[in-house]
Amino acid sequence: MRPIKHPAPESEAIEIVAVRAFETADGSHTLWSDADRAWASRAAAEVVGEGAADADFLAARARLAIGRIGERFPVIPRAVRALRWRPWLASAIAVVAFLGGLLVDRIGGGQRINVLMPPVLALLAWNLVVYLLLAIRPCLRRAGDPLPRPWRRAIGRLATGLLQPRPGAELGVAVARLTSDWSRLSAALHGARAARILHLAAALLAAGVLAGFYLRGIALAYQANWESTFLAAGEVHRLLAIALAPGAALSGIPVPTAGEIEAIRAPAGENAARWLHLLGATVAAVVIVPRLVLALLAWLVERRRSTSLPIDFAEPYFDRLLRDYRGGPLRLRVVPYSYTLPPDAASGLERVVARALGGNTLLTIGPPVRYGDEDALPDAGTRSGSGDLVALFNATATPEREAHGAFLRTLGKHCGATGRVVALVDEGSFLARGREAARVEARRAAWRELCAPLRVGCVFADLATIATAGSSGASSLGEAASALAGSLEGHR
Repeated sequence: MRPIKHPAPESEAIEIVAVRAFETADGSHTLWSDADRAWASRAAAEVVGEGAADADFLAARARLAIGRIGERFPVIPRAVRALRWRPWLASAIAVVAFLGGLLVDRIGGGQRINVLMPPVLALLAWNLVVYLLLAIRPCLRRAGDPLPRPWRRAIGRLATGLLQPRPGAELGVAVARLTSDWSRLSAALHGARAARILHLAAALLAAGVLAGFYLRGIALAYQANWESTFLAAGEVHRLLAIALAPGAALSGIPVPTAGEIEAIRAPAGENAARWLHLLGATVAAVVIVPRLVLALLAWLVERRRSTSLPIDFAEPYFDRLLRDYRGGPLRLRVVPYSYTLPPDAASGLERVVARALGGNTLLTIGPPVRYGDEDALPDAGTRSGSGDLVALFNATATPEREAHGAFLRTLGKHCGATGRVVALVDEGSFLARGREAARVEARRAAWRELCAPLRVGCVFADLATIATAGSSGASSLGEAASALAGSLEGHR
């Protein structure tokens, strides 16, 4: 199925991602019960009213859920706050860059300026290299990769800050999943943000250097000269004519001739005013103005991305929430193979499906397909293109490629292009015989080996026990429901 991307503002997207991470990590529903989840959906529907956009409903639900979750587990809203962007950070970096440039107190030594200006030439060369890398970056980046891998890692660390959640089961998993999901979703946004900050910092660093020289030039008399072991006056002239050409064109001040340059060879010198003007104009033309333009472009990209982070509403998690909100049921068909489902196991199956896909799921359990009748699916209540199908097996049976594998392949043909097939293996009868753990794991491995080449998810559950167990069976129910939901999602 083609993903349905919906744009969401940054402030709303991070809350939506946080609640999804918390609810999906709490597969057993011990931290956030079914009643809590239903309350969040019901309250959000009342807030936005009928006919509201899907994004508005999910944003309202996430905001309400974060409030209630925070009362019980403060680590979740604390994680959200840690991941939020802090605008003051960009301002602080800009101020530090300008002050750093302002504190640079010499190009040469004391009050004498070396017109070869090694630090300034290095500054110009570095910025030219940056512009070259920006020009060839599209050729270096792989298709579909919004940022190079090192940048993604660095931005993920910057986004997560120093947050170190306390280790512990679902909460630790939820925070880790939130960090991973948000870093991936916001990578392109943080890339534009980092570009804006770096360009602005580079411009302000250069501006600080020039401001420092001009401010000190008011109270001090700078003298310009040069000295070199390897270069003659003609070579120095050619070098400076290239390096200072932008400043000469911008200011109208010509670069001194070779004779003038020879005349100021150390220990001689001259007033450095025209050299400072040429230097300032060159740095402005090569560094400050281009960097400010690039910062502006990055800001425009950042602004657009911060208001439209793409969230895939086609994911099963969002699909369940929106289906409940709109009132339309999800249809899921279960087709047993060579297995008559006992009533208590059927009740357990209903609990697993309700937990995995929501209470608004229309579950249909078809008549069992007999061994060897893999082509008799229409008689089992399926139709071509009917959507998601669950193949139900008994764990007491030994999986066979010619029988069970053929059945799964036939189901795949009937579920249509947008449907998925999941194998659900009921272990109730198998475990009731007191099987050893090694034999249980061996049987599971055999079923996984059958399903893997067919790209079919494989879920194991003791359905009868799930149907009758109370709180003691919450873990088994949660594991089976999480596995079923994950299999459906992973094969979308």
